[in-house]
Amino acid sequence: MMKFLVLAALLAVTAFAAENEVVWTLDHTNYSQIISQHKMIVVQFYAPWCGYCQQLEPKYEEAASVLSNHDPPVILAKMDTTILENAELARNYTINGVPSIKIFRHGGKTVHDYKGTRETEGIIAYLKKHGGPASLEIKTEKDAATFIDEKKIVVAGIFPQLSLEKIINFTTLAEDLRVDYDFVHTLDAKLLPRGGLVDKPTIRLLKPYDELYADFEDFQIEAMQNFIEETSVPIMAILDDNPENQQFVNHFLHSPGDKVFLFLNFSTDLDAFKSKYYDLALSYKGKETNFLLGDAESGKKALQYFGLDTDQTPLIFVLTMGSTKYVQRHVQPDNLASWLKDCKDGKLKPYLKSQPIPEFNNETVKVVVAETLDDMVFNSGKDVLLEFYRLGCRYCEEFAPVLDEIAISFEKDPHVVIAKIDGTENDIPRDVFDVEGFPTLYLRSSTGSLSRFEGNRTKVAIIEFIQTNRGSPAFDFSISQTQIDQVKDEL
Repeated sequence: MMKFLVLAALLAVTAFAAENEVVWTLDHTNYSQIISQHKMIVVQFYAPWCGYCQQLEPKYEEAASVLSNHDPPVILAKMDTTILENAELARNYTINGVPSIKIFRHGGKTVHDYKGTRETEGIIAYLKKHGGPASLEIKTEKDAATFIDEKKIVVAGIFPQLSLEKIINFTTLAEDLRVDYDFVHTLDAKLLPRGGLVDKPTIRLLKPYDELYADFEDFQIEAMQNFIEETSVPIMAILDDNPENQQFVNHFLHSPGDKVFLFLNFSTDLDAFKSKYYDLALSYKGKETNFLLGDAESGKKALQYFGLDTDQTPLIFVLTMGSTKYVQRHVQPDNLASWLKDCKDGKLKPYLKSQPIPEFNNETVKVVVAETLDDMVFNSGKDVLLEFYRLGCRYCEEFAPVLDEIAISFEKDPHVVIAKIDGTENDIPRDVFDVEGFPTLYLRSSTGSLSRFEGNRTKVAIIEFIQTNRGSPAFDFSISQTQIDQVKDEL
């Protein structure tokens, strides 16, 4: 009887959401149950205070209203990540900020990022497409003209011979990659706009650049994934104000291997650099190195993200597979090849994004930047509590006075340093610190151990955390607490 009541309650939650909300509201009490019940559901992770979330809300609701009447219906939901229990669930996915929209399929077994626009019509069009079949069948030339966009990458499965295993693998692949690529399938290769006839099952990747198409005959899923991933990356991606190029930039950004960026003023420098840079890119084909040629103005935000600026162009920038960065400002066309060779040979000093070293650092909470991280944290020989924060983060602002109080508590302890670093303006060694949100706290002990703080961010809890995990002898707070009380009385 009890099991029946629990099941009835869970079903009632789902029914209530379906009947009373255009956008379903999820939280930690119903999230898993609702996700598991649906072949496809779209979830927006949001924060009520976020201005971007507030702008998206009416557009998302309007799209949800339209898509609820689609055949089949597409369900849009939302979850407030400022609620602690909800935030714990959201941490299971890569969410770099809010709003973040994820597409859950097959009861949550697969999760994809939403990559469409944040306008009502864009949301509707994107989700209508992804609510239908993963691969569209081409039976006629008219189908081919309708389903194949000549300006996009299209993956075609050609099956002149029926092979159940290969068809199943192709369909599985289409489901997994449908967010990133268009998929079609046909029995007859002559219906496709490029490539010749084939006499066995074949994958044909159609693209609007380089060699225009490529064929592949291995239908093992991992082999197909690798083929598509490698073949879809242009020899040289172009970043400019043409929105049609963005999809190819995305394939470049998500490709494996080292990434080489060359940023120019297209109006004055393009002719001098383009052919030399293309030849350089061609010479590295198949060597796990991919290239992008970007207009400095169009790539301004990307430059700023790496701590660079448009007035430093022409600029060549390398981001290795290990996330090491190299940069050469004001590069000349004839120096591109030699500079990249020196970079590959390990002859260049890596580039580090860092805020300027503070001229004065006399506050109780010390300021750390990327260039002082080694000296102030790793090699200090002290127990260092380090806060990773972001300017404009509400939680960081709320925590700031607590951190100040903690620093005052340890003011007389020569072995402990309380410090902070802007996690968006400084390069952080991600292999050491796992920073997915702000604020994040770590203690680097004087003996070299590293501990992450996971509790409630209260003064008492964090002091206990420091005392428990420090390498130096625990500090006697009896005198320090008296001094704190005196300061409070004076205030």
